[in-house]
Amino acid sequence: MRIGVVGASGRVGTHLVELILANPGLELAAALVSPRSRLVGMPVNGGSIEYRPPEAAIKSHCDVMIDFSTTAASMNLQADIGSKPIPVVIGTTGFSVEEDEQLTRYAAYRPILVSANFAHGFEAFRLAATGFANRMPEADASIAETYHARKKANPSGTSMLLAQQLHEARSRAMGFSAPEPPIIVHREGDTVGINEVRLDLGSAQAIFTYRVHTLAAYAEGALAAAQWLVSRASPSGRYSLSDSLAD
Repeated sequence: MRIGVVGASGRVGTHLVELILANPGLELAAALVSPRSRLVGMPVNGGSIEYRPPEAAIKSHCDVMIDFSTTAASMNLQADIGSKPIPVVIGTTGFSVEEDEQLTRYAAYRPILVSANFAHGFEAFRLAATGFANRMPEADASIAETYHARKKANPSGTSMLLAQQLHEARSRAMGFSAPEPPIIVHREGDTVGINEVRLDLGSAQAIFTYRVHTLAAYAEGALAAAQWLVSRASPSGRYSLSDSLAD
């Protein structure tokens, strides 16, 4: 399977490139970085593939592309690909409502799988927390996250997703709009990722914690999702990580 990586020099993209190169059943077809990157034109790990700017995607022969870049770069990639039916896995977060709607429109041309968190086990964690909120909607919900000190102080895409789904689960169960769960943001050292959901019943409390030990977890999950998207020969449309785990 020939794979193109968008954001190949980033924290997760670097691990993706390493995983692909180490797997004899996979081939790195493109390593795309910012046009301003000092890596442009340099070989990847001394091989025949060079780091290239994103517009090179339209000339790359990829079975699938995995995108861990920025929202602007991700939207530009979709525009560059145009109507080509290349499957795309997107781990980029922070899309505006308008950009997210545009992604859905691009999914009319190709299968696009989008997730805020690809780490193994995250979906089970998410379903457990939202399932509890659905069954116990009277529990006050709050979310906390801890990531490395260099990450922006804004809530992560993972926390935003959890807040949205907890709000929706409680609102459905109660029949009216529940309060939006607050998100507490922590930045600490080289922490890869800790996500916590608290559901407070007053006399009791449920705490769901999900801890990622290494960035490779995100890369491994995205690669598995890409393999699922290609192996199923999925029709055009928008997919979530839960779709890939349902089979």
